[in-house]
Amino acid sequence: MDDLLSLPSRQALQAYLRWLQAERNLSPYTLRNYQNDLRSFFGYVEEQEGRDIRTVDRHLLRRYLAALRAGGTVPGSIVRKVSTIRCFYRFLAREGHLERNPLAGVDKIKKERRLPSFLTSKQLLGIIGAVDGDSPKDLRDRAILELLYAAGLRLSELVVLDIGDLDLRQREVRVLGKGKKERLALFGRSAEAALDRYLREGRPALVQRPRERALFLNRQGGRLSARAVQILLRRCALKAGLDERVFPHLLRHTFATHMLDGGADLRVVQELLGHASVASTQIYTHVSETEKRKRYLEAFYNQWRSQRRRRSQGES
Repeated sequence: MDDLLSLPSRQALQAYLRWLQAERNLSPYTLRNYQNDLRSFFGYVEEQEGRDIRTVDRHLLRRYLAALRAGGTVPGSIVRKVSTIRCFYRFLAREGHLERNPLAGVDKIKKERRLPSFLTSKQLLGIIGAVDGDSPKDLRDRAILELLYAAGLRLSELVVLDIGDLDLRQREVRVLGKGKKERLALFGRSAEAALDRYLREGRPALVQRPRERALFLNRQGGRLSARAVQILLRRCALKAGLDERVFPHLLRHTFATHMLDGGADLRVVQELLGHASVASTQIYTHVSETEKRKRYLEAFYNQWRSQRRRRSQGES
């Protein structure tokens, strides 16, 4: 794709990516998203509009957004792309590559906030119970599912865990979260039991290098990949009879919702999840309240039906 871009576009893109890596310490995955978003925009500017990226204005940006919507790009991706483009032009103006920021007056698009989905306790137990064997791989998989839910971990946090991060006696795990912020996550007895058995019986059979520190290992004795965990969860969900899309972050949503549903303090859940702002955690209170209301209405309706049935039987 870079070969199809003009020299100024390639140079500006590389300068911006170098700055992001040096100043903001972003993950390779995030950097790749920035790069792909800008490449797509540059391609539109140069190929569809026949313009230089230095002559962009808000009208061109609106046409680009219209093209994205017409092409079926989901709203969340459009919000991210606009944010990336606005930051890029702000960088160009600040570093003197442009005399002024041509998108300075463009408002930030607000992302539509959808309530996160979550699993019921029955669904969760079905997924975890889908791993019912005693092989080293089975012990590992059960420990992964138990810990993902019990500690409310992100997938990216789970796969970088080392043995030294785990404290079974205290039932806590040291986690490196977003922005390389460290926190302690807690887990219960069920996860403790699964982890203990994996460490005693499963991991020793998988490990091939004595100095390997990764907590969860693959068949070759190396660190288990994020993709492998995604496949594991999907397989267990299908085995449990769940047709809807089940992904690792859904267990984190479930953890937060169940915690608040059980009466946990919002600030405690925020700390356990590693959210920088309590606003990120508050959305789960809406999920919890929605679920409570749903259960109340179901109970009310069932009671009403029961009373109506008894009344009907009495009249007959």
